[in-house]
Amino acid sequence: MVDPHRQFKDAAYNILARLGSALSSPKRLELLNLLEQAPKTVETLAIGAQLSVANASQHLRALKAAGLLASTKTGLHVEYRLANPRVQALLACLEGMAGELYADLRETARRYYEDHQALEAIDAADLKQRLEAREVVLIDVRPAEEYAAGHIQGAVNVPLDQLPAWSRRLPKGQTVVAYCRGPYCVLSVRAVLMLKGAHRRALRLADGVRDWRSRGYRAKAGAPKAA
Repeated sequence: MVDPHRQFKDAAYNILARLGSALSSPKRLELLNLLEQAPKTVETLAIGAQLSVANASQHLRALKAAGLLASTKTGLHVEYRLANPRVQALLACLEGMAGELYADLRETARRYYEDHQALEAIDAADLKQRLEAREVVLIDVRPAEEYAAGHIQGAVNVPLDQLPAWSRRLPKGQTVVAYCRGPYCVLSVRAVLMLKGAHRRALRLADGVRDWRSRGYRAKAGAPKAA
């Protein structure tokens, strides 16, 4: 005889497992991080995650089927976005738990930053104080559309390809703090290395906009200011 209680539990947990299945791919997690910054087309996401368009589309369809993404078609292009703010909270929880549970993740990050020994990090509280005292210039090195979707208040948008020209206009002795998409994004690392190579004082902020907001600090949306 079929047990209706067992049937219910099996059905419920099978449905819950859809979420775990959707998040089981490293590339899908990377795509979610990119979409956390701003809505993007399949083509842009494929470039950002170093995937073929066909492969990116397959991953995005799986994430959408799980309810994590929404999409809009405009002409020949499909633009994806996070389905709702809870997806961002899910990503934050996932990163936080993984950092606590997995020593190999902490060791991987430690080795990466240790390999770039000249990279000095700054925490959010210290940055806030220095911004208020006007001791540093804060730069957001993400693409312009990500900056426009949301950025730390007071940051100037300087994508990496604009950084050399921008740094030449920087007053001597000025300290720059660079940030990007969060702890596993390397854009800010590349920016600091470029600035140090040009004999500029530079620090990095490991936090992204989501982490900054979670600490109760102000962020805003809007088109980039002139760099």
